[in-house]
Amino acid sequence: MFDGYIFTPGSFRNVTGVDDEVVGFEVDTRIPYYRGIPLSMVDAVEVLVDGEAVPAKDIRFTADGGAHWFTLEEMWTVAAFRWEYKNEATVRVLRAGGLPAGEHAITVRIRVRVAYIPVPVGGEMTRTVTV
Repeated sequence: MFDGYIFTPGSFRNVTGVDDEVVGFEVDTRIPYYRGIPLSMVDAVEVLVDGEAVPAKDIRFTADGGAHWFTLEEMWTVAAFRWEYKNEATVRVLRAGGLPAGEHAITVRIRVRVAYIPVPVGGEMTRTVTV
């Protein structure tokens, strides 16, 4: 239903850490719902690289421009930060060296829970990126 919002076009980028070493990559996403929600209501964030699932422990999430990063497990307890409809969030994958040069199919899946819908709603988008 909200697939078109899940992986913002042109948002893929490698992430550098200390000493300009590539420590992973990021993509931007929009909420798969028509209203903002607290991060504790994000049911799932999944990333696949060339069809292979990224372990949940390697995914980080921010909905406030990078001021606060959370693991997926931490997000389930975060009611103080909201992901607003108008704001893009960023999904970061920790992976030493980032992605190797070439084309890669990146799939992002996001599901959220809302009070009056009995099942999570979400979306999925796959884009081909070139590193």
